[in-house]
Amino acid sequence: QVQLVESGGGLVQAGDSLRISCAASGFTVNTFWVYWVRQAPGKEREFVASISKVVGSTTYKDSVKGRFTISRDNAKNTVYLQMNSLKPEDTAVYYCAADPVYRRGTMTYDYWGQGTQVTVSS
Repeated sequence: QVQLVESGGGLVQAGDSLRISCAASGFTVNTFWVYWVRQAPGKEREFVASISKVVGSTTYKDSVKGRFTISRDNAKNTVYLQMNSLKPEDTAVYYCAADPVYRRGTMTYDYWGQGTQVTVSS
């Protein structure tokens, strides 16, 4: 049974850094595409970052490029999102999602975590 459990969210100030984690079970993280998606209050979910299976190629939403880094630790079966220079507009619930297939242009991923709240105060 595939499960994704996010952790590490919290309240930080603008300019701070935070690393959130996505612990996976039921599959190994380097065999699935893994995504970070966020949803701010009153807004739709939006793609933040992805890491491809096997090779580990990464992609990012334009507004987080240079500030956020997605990575994985195969030994811990965990995917991370390192967030630096956080801004108030980064405030959202951050979800980890996974899929064995690449879902270009859509967020209809097969598996989702429960989310972790990230709040950035100004």
